[in-house]
Amino acid sequence: MAKWMTLEEWRDDNYTDKKPSIQTLWRWARNGNFYPPAEKHGKQYRLTPGTIYINPKDFNLGRKIKEAQSPNPARLAFMEKVINGTAKGGL
Repeated sequence: MAKWMTLEEWRDDNYTDKKPSIQTLWRWARNGNFYPPAEKHGKQYRLTPGTIYINPKDFNLGRKIKEAQSPNPARLAFMEKVINGTAKGGL
C-alpha cells in the first residue's frame, strides 16, 4: 500500500523557497496538474511520493510523464494476474 502525503508535505519536499500557497495547491489538485493525480480523502487531497507537477499546456508533458512512470506497478499487476490465473494469453 502506498504512503499518502498531504499537499503541504509535498510542497515542503519539492520547494525550498517561494513555496506555493495552499490555495494554489488545492487549485492544482482540482485541475489535475499532478501526475499521478491527487486523490481526495475526506476533506484533504493526498498525493503519492514521487508525484510531479505538470502543466497541461507544456509541450514536454509526455516526456515528463514517461520519466515519472515506473514499470514496477505494471509488472506487479501482470504477475498478480498470472498467479491468479486471470491473465489472457495466446495459449
